[in-house]
Amino acid sequence: MGESKKRKRCRNKKGKEEQQIIPSTSAKRTKLKEPSTFLEKMRARLSGGHFRMINEKLYTCTGKEALDYFQEEPSLFNMYHAGYKSQMSNWPEQPVNVIIKWLKKQSPAFVVADFGCGEALIAKSMKNKVYSLDLVSNDPNVIACDMANTPLVSSSVDVAVFCLSLMGTNYQSYLEESNRVLKPGGWLLIAEVKSRFDPNTGGADPQEFSNAISDLGFNSVKQEKPISKRKEIEWPVLKPCLYKRR
Repeated sequence: MGESKKRKRCRNKKGKEEQQIIPSTSAKRTKLKEPSTFLEKMRARLSGGHFRMINEKLYTCTGKEALDYFQEEPSLFNMYHAGYKSQMSNWPEQPVNVIIKWLKKQSPAFVVADFGCGEALIAKSMKNKVYSLDLVSNDPNVIACDMANTPLVSSSVDVAVFCLSLMGTNYQSYLEESNRVLKPGGWLLIAEVKSRFDPNTGGADPQEFSNAISDLGFNSVKQEKPISKRKEIEWPVLKPCLYKRR
């Protein structure tokens, strides 16, 4: 009882007894787990590869092209967000949680537009009216649309949120759209990867980005200054946020 191996006695050619070890069923089960673990690792690598491919696509095309891309193959959207969740699990703090914490301190009457909502965590965490917008809708409460051309009424929301969602070569069109739907005095919340605003690694100059936001008609809550109007806003180029395989 309790032994992992059984012993069987048999005789050799000279008539002497010798012991033959027969693996127990528990030992066999242990060996059978190895291929399963290997397959799981392979699936994880394939999933990570698909995520990086889709991620690069979203950063290097327009919002309209991204919308068409996912409409042709909706399963890619689920594949992308599975990889996204895996990446976010390694972060010490989730930006969306910081935004939710801030929103909960504001008026419960605030109407929120969540641009690039993903799993619509803001809407699921708030009692406020939240318009959840993304390229694909797997939820009846999510509006599928191009972030540059939403069905929202002008001057209808109090807060516009971009949480890691300024993806696309025409990201400035998304911000212009948020400006259209925001009420006068509304809030624009942007959370982005730091490397995208690091000139030392090819990112945009954060001051240039801030100036462009101001020219759009916003004041920074950290740096109050007069809005300088220009005929044409000079938007900086934001580099893609790409991931490398470990």
